[in-house]
Amino acid sequence: MPEQTASPAYVIGLDYGTDSVRALLVNAHTGAEVAQAVHYYPRWQRGAYCNATKNRFRQHPLDYIEGLETTIKQVLAHVADPTEVVGLAVDTTGSTPGPVNADGVALGLLPEFAENPNALFVLWKDHTALAEAAEINHKARTWGGEDYTKFEGGIYSSEWFWAKIMHIVREDDAVAQAAHSWMEHCDWVTLLLTGGELASFKRSRCAAGHKAMWHASWGGLPPQQFLDFLEPKLAGLHNRLFTETYTADEVAGHLSEEWAARLGLTTNTVVAVGSFDAHAGAVAGEIESYSMVKVMGTSTCDIVVAPTAEVGDHLVQGICGQVDGSVIPGMLGLEAGQSAFGDLLAWFRNMLEWPLQAGLTESKVLSADQLGALRQELSDNLLRRLTQAAAEVDPAESSVLALDWVNGRRTPDANQALKGALTNLTMGTSAPQIFRALVEAICYGSKQIVERFEQEGIPIKQVIGIGGVAKKSAFVMQTLADVLDRPIKIAVSEQAPALGAAMYAAVAAGIYPDVLAAQKALGSGFAETYAPNPARVADYAARYAQYQALGHFVESTTAGPAAPVAETETQAVTTA
Repeated sequence: MPEQTASPAYVIGLDYGTDSVRALLVNAHTGAEVAQAVHYYPRWQRGAYCNATKNRFRQHPLDYIEGLETTIKQVLAHVADPTEVVGLAVDTTGSTPGPVNADGVALGLLPEFAENPNALFVLWKDHTALAEAAEINHKARTWGGEDYTKFEGGIYSSEWFWAKIMHIVREDDAVAQAAHSWMEHCDWVTLLLTGGELASFKRSRCAAGHKAMWHASWGGLPPQQFLDFLEPKLAGLHNRLFTETYTADEVAGHLSEEWAARLGLTTNTVVAVGSFDAHAGAVAGEIESYSMVKVMGTSTCDIVVAPTAEVGDHLVQGICGQVDGSVIPGMLGLEAGQSAFGDLLAWFRNMLEWPLQAGLTESKVLSADQLGALRQELSDNLLRRLTQAAAEVDPAESSVLALDWVNGRRTPDANQALKGALTNLTMGTSAPQIFRALVEAICYGSKQIVERFEQEGIPIKQVIGIGGVAKKSAFVMQTLADVLDRPIKIAVSEQAPALGAAMYAAVAAGIYPDVLAAQKALGSGFAETYAPNPARVADYAARYAQYQALGHFVESTTAGPAAPVAETETQAVTTA
């Protein structure tokens, strides 16, 4: 820890999640979390620009900008002198790319594109590019050159950078022509804050390595020849993107005069290179070699770090990439995850809520404000009661089995065309039994990921939980500990990704020499540990075998634009 000085120093972590953005003000010397603020995206809350039936989820850059201003101004109310804020860093969901013009302005901010979903940011959970992902997987293996998917688990996903760009340029000629370049959300907000030139901007190693097929061994991004082979409408794009990437502890720039004035800060405030939320959260979760930090919210991201020399040239199959420095500079970052975690439980709650909410809509007694408050109360109470009742269900007395692929499967072996399933329903099946089966299913999905890492020679020595589900649901965490047959440590911080971003900012600002030093000084420790219940472990092992059999059946029968190619490629990878 650095020697205390008379002058305080603060850093801000700005964490963009699926539903909201939060700012966290941290004392850069003590690690104290001084203030936090949350802003929910109003357009996203209205469902604007989205169509769940088509797996289309887009976000407007105005939601990002408004949240940025609102949250940072709120936390700055706790700082006497704005010059004391020495650094700021941004983390976001990913892959969430958007098109920009030659000045780096998001197309969605231009009047002619303001209401066009294709000109907005394509959220991580958008699966409109299923066919393009399948095509990338096929062409990467058949074009006659390097397989550019090999450092990203060997299977490219519809959730990632190139698949989404291919889909948009094919669907919308106006956007294709106007898009000078494309930027990940974490890069775009960082560019916005620094006001630098697009051509010289420092892009995120984390984002590019895990989602855009960037790797130093082939000189950066895949060459234009390969992009042309993927899609002729990508012609010329390579030279308008980037070659170098940078780790999140490096300086991207300083706050521009415009944004210093808008936020009430100064142009001396350092802005670090952007990162993804899960990777920043892993730093705050005090990740170390061969730990797995599970970032549990709407989906999960599972982050592992390992010494680069120990992994060597080994390629871990079926994950979301292995990237030098994507979490902790100097170490290899490995990513996996589930496309639905809390989302699966929220889906079931929403199903049960529908008739109640529909009835409230027709009420002529309550005001709009009263209806809104009652709707929220019903929603909160329903999830709480479901959790309580599900925890009381004896697994031995319920044969309901669920598959958690309602939003496809991220890992192991990405296939977003897959679907969820429920089996063994009877006239006696209750809502709590189904809810418990869904909780078990997301835990079985987690177990598959742990097993894949260990089958590939990456031992998982401890499991650390962060995120909303980890903090709020003891039932889910205990079930996960029982299914994994491993203890799970829960990090103290309520805002782990934002805290991790603040740690990156502290290094970029020169408060600490490296991320490990910042992690040691600013880490908040662990709140509790869930130990596996031996009485449950054997039962869950048997049910896990049933889950695997159900998954094999569903995968072998699932139809969809990506299923034939993705399944063939998956078999080729896992039997190699």
